[in-house]
Amino acid sequence: MSEKLETKFGLSQKVVFCNNCVISNQRPCSSPEFEHTIDRSHRTLHIDEGGICDACRYAKQKEEINWKKREEELLQLLDKHRRNDGHYDCIVPGSGGKDSVYAAHVLKYKYNMHPLTVTWPPLIYTDIGWKNFRNWIYKGGFDNISFNYNAKVHALLTRLAIENLLHPFQPFILGQKNLAPKIASKYGIPLIFYGENEAEYGNPIADNVTSLRNKSYFTMENFSKTYLSGVCVQELMGKYNLTLNDILTYLPASVEDLERSKIEVHYLGYYLKWTPQEAYYYSVEHSGFQANPERSEGTYSKYNSLDDRIDGLHYYTTYIKFGLGRASYDASQEIRNKHLTRQEGVSLVHRFDGEFPKKYFKEVMGYISMEEERFFELCDKFKSPHLWEKIDGKWKLRYQVE
Repeated sequence: MSEKLETKFGLSQKVVFCNNCVISNQRPCSSPEFEHTIDRSHRTLHIDEGGICDACRYAKQKEEINWKKREEELLQLLDKHRRNDGHYDCIVPGSGGKDSVYAAHVLKYKYNMHPLTVTWPPLIYTDIGWKNFRNWIYKGGFDNISFNYNAKVHALLTRLAIENLLHPFQPFILGQKNLAPKIASKYGIPLIFYGENEAEYGNPIADNVTSLRNKSYFTMENFSKTYLSGVCVQELMGKYNLTLNDILTYLPASVEDLERSKIEVHYLGYYLKWTPQEAYYYSVEHSGFQANPERSEGTYSKYNSLDDRIDGLHYYTTYIKFGLGRASYDASQEIRNKHLTRQEGVSLVHRFDGEFPKKYFKEVMGYISMEEERFFELCDKFKSPHLWEKIDGKWKLRYQVE
């Protein structure tokens, strides 16, 4: 009987790849309540007995949905909330990427809504990301609120998130997720529209509408149980000399604010059939969105996650922790939408997954005040033995998609 190897992050001991796409059961599914607690485990992607993952099953279900009926539901919702008194009637969070461009443009120009776009900016904009953001606002024609957070605090929290969680995106994700409800509450805007339904990637299927009331992951009440960048909020204020004002930026709105505002979150992808590549073409046509002139490091794609210079590092850390890099995510999505065959996806993963993002690495390390050697030490520390083995002094994944 073989000895069981240590697993980290609550991952499954047995590694299973989907028979339809190239993703494995090591992929974490977002669980927002974990973001604010000490729990570092992850709910992971479910693959059924037939070898098909939840994301692929949902992609198949999409083909059976009556999209005309879904659009009628959307029209009823919009007719209920549309305003013509000069006030905003919905919020679209985004950075000017293909998905936020598509969502905002369709709501305004097809359905005659009056969206306010809301942006939590990247750690460091890429040149193409900044250009796309400006095109979204100016060529697309939208009002926008960009929250320019304290860069010194954000750099510290990003470094701590890497040191404690090997998750350079956590502070960004929390700020981004929690900004829109706060703005909606402040301006009295009842609707928040995100683009894709979370089920597109195998996360638990989101309802067509989510009320922010009574949702613990949108609210924060107990500092002793609230963690940010892997550190208790109380410790952040003591050890790192941060104020409550510094930290509240990243935490959810208060229960009282949400109860009073009665805000709802909707996924446009529930009502309209959502295809990322088609959203890309739409954004090119309607806002001048531009892809990278060269492929993004770690993948073959040129139009996904372009705006932040830390994007590549984020996907590299998912490769370290879960054995799944940027090419795995991109190829799986395109296989589900029938833009790639599985064989093509496997070849792309073998070629590009795990490629180190060297283009902005030194700049990012300088920004967050982390020594390069320290980052590589942390990568070794966070490798799970059930996924990685060292052969002749070099790390190698035990399992790869075939």
